[in-house]
Amino acid sequence: MSIYQQYFALNCEPFSIVPDPGFLYPSSQHRQAVAHLKYGLDREGGFVLLTGEVGTGKTTLTRTLLKRLPAHVRVAYVLNSTLEVTDVLASICQELSIELPRSAQTSLSKNCIDALNTDLIAAHAEGKKTLVVIEEAQNLSPEVLEILRLLSNLETATHKLLHILLVGQPELLETLAQKDQRQLNQRVVARFHLLPLAKSDVANYVNHRLHHAGANRAIFENAAMSALFKLTKGVPRLINLICHHALLAAYATGAKTVSAKLVKNAAMEIFDTQLPQKKSSGKWLVSLFIVGIFAVLMAERYQANRETIEFEAIEVGDEIDPQPVQQVEALFEVIEADEILIQPSEQVGLTLIESELLAIEAENKDQSIPSAPLVSNPFAELFAKWSIEVEPLFSEEEVFALAASNNLGAEKLTNSNIEVLSAVDRPGITWIVEDNGRLKSYLLSELDADSVLLKAGDTSRRETLQWFIERWNGAFLYLWYSPSDIQSLRLGDQDPLALKWLQSQLQRIDSDYLPLITDGNYTETIRGKVLDFQIQQGIRADGVVGRQTIMKLNQLVEPSIPTLSNGLLEQSNF
Repeated sequence: MSIYQQYFALNCEPFSIVPDPGFLYPSSQHRQAVAHLKYGLDREGGFVLLTGEVGTGKTTLTRTLLKRLPAHVRVAYVLNSTLEVTDVLASICQELSIELPRSAQTSLSKNCIDALNTDLIAAHAEGKKTLVVIEEAQNLSPEVLEILRLLSNLETATHKLLHILLVGQPELLETLAQKDQRQLNQRVVARFHLLPLAKSDVANYVNHRLHHAGANRAIFENAAMSALFKLTKGVPRLINLICHHALLAAYATGAKTVSAKLVKNAAMEIFDTQLPQKKSSGKWLVSLFIVGIFAVLMAERYQANRETIEFEAIEVGDEIDPQPVQQVEALFEVIEADEILIQPSEQVGLTLIESELLAIEAENKDQSIPSAPLVSNPFAELFAKWSIEVEPLFSEEEVFALAASNNLGAEKLTNSNIEVLSAVDRPGITWIVEDNGRLKSYLLSELDADSVLLKAGDTSRRETLQWFIERWNGAFLYLWYSPSDIQSLRLGDQDPLALKWLQSQLQRIDSDYLPLITDGNYTETIRGKVLDFQIQQGIRADGVVGRQTIMKLNQLVEPSIPTLSNGLLEQSNF
């Protein structure tokens, strides 16, 4: 247990660099990555690529994806990418529990390939899929890449038998772009490059991990969040390292929240840099040292589990131990053109990171900014509108499955328009084109004649209707209550349960309505009542009890059902 966990009332360490899927922050980019990967795995075999800079969360995302795979998908997870060809083949067979024949007449490679082919055919006959995942794939030798390409050729007359997910740093893309790897590169069915977190996501990321660790309040000040982004450029592993040390420093100094200054000091400790000495700096270090020793001694007395100050080590091979200025500059290399550049220092004798730390200190001096609240993601917020609490969701498939399990329908419209949204009259997920050209998902929770209210995590923004129309891509995913005993009713249909539900709804809306005896048939008389209701409500008047009519009936009978518009826009068909 980390020494600050009890102090901040945490259940576990929130900023470990261990790739725990439970801590994955579902940013818009991560949801896109999951969608791309799932699309690739749904295809009939081939290669899927997940690339990204060191520390951007590739392994965590991969393990999250694997954790959510259905039971019929078998996985061979190869962590060591520096193995020779025979060792890679043997590792894949071992992961899939394939017994290799002992034959001195043929090579180990041939034995592995033959046994793997036989096993894949048998698995395919049982309706199973097989996925091979290789981490740190940028280290794969040309010989191993070639054998993987040959493995991707294993197939029946109609189906490929193997999916291969390569996870690696950007160097993997450079390798596959070479002429001698063009055959493998052409077999890539889906790829995604994971970038560092955007500036707006850093606070959400930190609070998400704290909330998952049991925090019931925001611990990092907003000024600290700004400092974190400037120091890490959104790289999650670096955020974790600095936050871990900053929490330790807050504990040692008795601070209830983490300030930008504590973040700055933590970064200096991690990156082994020092600012010009100030009178208070020595006192701070002495205080930290004394309190740290005192805490360790007291831990032996009050706890059976000794709490020790453990500074997380960067994983071997990541090479982000910045001592020379050149390594620090490489660490903060700009990933996107629209991100904030770290400018070289104009102060003689200061390294790049020291200059940035001074700038942060000057920017946040004498500022008092409230802490950021804990957040979820737009898909989870959509379910929250229906009073359903769920874990963060990463794909539309999960939304549809979860909706069905909660007796809700889920619909996604494409190439839609404002009039359609007004007719639907339910909160839903929209996709907005940001200034940097990326699509970002928001929960559309209100719509009126002049404006919309969008929500993403702890951010709510009121925008003009014209702004929304110009930025919205036309897609809309919403939930609606779908009674299990009725799908639709047309003239001549015989469905006693559906007719009973329909007449009970009409009677609850209009107390003067007298139920008709129809023997379970959707008669012309009932159709006339439905037509009157549709005309009165301004929806499509066709006498058919379909989704639109059901939604309007539900809305009038159940006031708790969430709605979208304020009724100021003209209703239309959808």
